[in-house]
Amino acid sequence: MKINFTKMHGLGNDFIVIDCQKKKIKGLSRLIKKLSHRQFGIGFDQALMLLPSKRADFRMDIYNADGGMVEMCGNGIRCFAKYIWDRNLSRKDVLEIETLAGIIKPQRAGNLIKVDMGVPILEAKDIPVNLSGKVIKYPLKIEKVEDFPNLQPPASSLSPFEITCVSMGNPHCVIFVDDVTMFPVTRYGPIIENHSLFPKRTNVEFVEIVSKKELKMRVWERGSGETLACGTGACASAVAANLNKLADKIVIVNLLGGNLKIEWSEKDNHVYLTGPAAEVFEGVVEL
Repeated sequence: MKINFTKMHGLGNDFIVIDCQKKKIKGLSRLIKKLSHRQFGIGFDQALMLLPSKRADFRMDIYNADGGMVEMCGNGIRCFAKYIWDRNLSRKDVLEIETLAGIIKPQRAGNLIKVDMGVPILEAKDIPVNLSGKVIKYPLKIEKVEDFPNLQPPASSLSPFEITCVSMGNPHCVIFVDDVTMFPVTRYGPIIENHSLFPKRTNVEFVEIVSKKELKMRVWERGSGETLACGTGACASAVAANLNKLADKIVIVNLLGGNLKIEWSEKDNHVYLTGPAAEVFEGVVEL
C-alpha cells in the first residue's frame, strides 16, 4: 500500500497531512506510531487526517506521535487550512473544520492564518482535572517519583508547583517559572503529564513572564514530548497569565520555533491565535 503525505510545520511543530477523503487506512494508530519515528520513519509531532464532514467543510482527525488521538492542535489547524487553500479544495476565506474539540474556524490574515479557538474552558471537571471549580495557583504535589529512579534532584527536595489549568479543547497545565530557558522541561514534563490529577493526561506549559505583553514558553506535549511550538498551549498560557494578573488580553508568546499572537477577546470571550504555516515537502511511503 502506498500513502501520499505532505510534511508541514507551524513554527517547527511538525506534521504530516494525509488526504483520506476518498480512502480509508486501516490500523492508523499503529501506523502513525511507526511513521512518526525520526530515525526509522518520516518523523513528526502529529499526523493530521483530512476527512469529509457532515457538520462542516472538512474534518481533521489528529494523532500524536505515540499513536493516540487528541482533540485539537492550534499549529496543526493552520497547516491543515493552508493545505486546503493551496490545493484549491475550498475557495472560502474562513473555513469550518470539524475536530473532536468542536468546529474551529481558521481564516486568512495576509501571509498568516488567524484561528478562532473558541471560549477557554476553566471548570476543572470539563478540562478535565480531578478537582472542583477553577484551578488557579493550585499547589501540585509530585507523586510516584519512585517510578522515575533517575530523577534529579531527589524526591525529598521537590516542592509543589503552582498550576493553572485551562482547556482549549484539550487539557493544559500552566506553570510560571523565573527562567524557562534553564528549566528542566524534559525532567518534569512527563511526570506532570501523567499525574493522577489529570484523568486524560495533560499538556504542560512552562512560562516565563517577560512583560504584560510578552510571554516566553516551552511545552511538553501529551503523547509527543517537548516540541518547538504548541498553538493551544500558547492560548492556554495567555489565558492563564491573564487569570493570574500577569499579562494583558493581547500577548505575543515566544516559543522555541517562533512567535504567536494570542488575543483573549473581551467582546466574545473567544481566544484568537495568529501565526504562520509552512509546507516542507510531499512524499510517498510504501508499506
